[in-house]
Amino acid sequence: MPGPEDTSTGGSHGPGGAEGARPSDTELSARLERLDSSLGQVRAKAEVAAPKGPDTSSKSGVALAFRLGAEFVSGVLVGSLIGYGVDYLFSITPFGLIVFTLLGFAAGVLNMLRASGEGRKKTPHGS
Repeated sequence: MPGPEDTSTGGSHGPGGAEGARPSDTELSARLERLDSSLGQVRAKAEVAAPKGPDTSSKSGVALAFRLGAEFVSGVLVGSLIGYGVDYLFSITPFGLIVFTLLGFAAGVLNMLRASGEGRKKTPHGS
């Protein structure tokens, strides 16, 4: 037996609980437009508040690690080769290799810092 709470008649209750209180298509379109505009404002504020830095989102961590390693190794190798050449030309055997290997090491570290974005000069405000 159907009771007073039977909802099998096909009617649906709207937000107010009254039958037939469904919003019309124009009301829904207006709500959708208001939602879209407010979402656009929130997204614009989020883009302004986002920090501007080097874009590393497209690079994987492994690729960055290989690049940093290559920067360091190439600096040391180039310094060592120049030192060996200086030793060969001027017959000062260990000293050129030692000095230029240390310079290559320093250049490799500096190149790593530049590649990772940490080597930028920090200037005081107002200058």
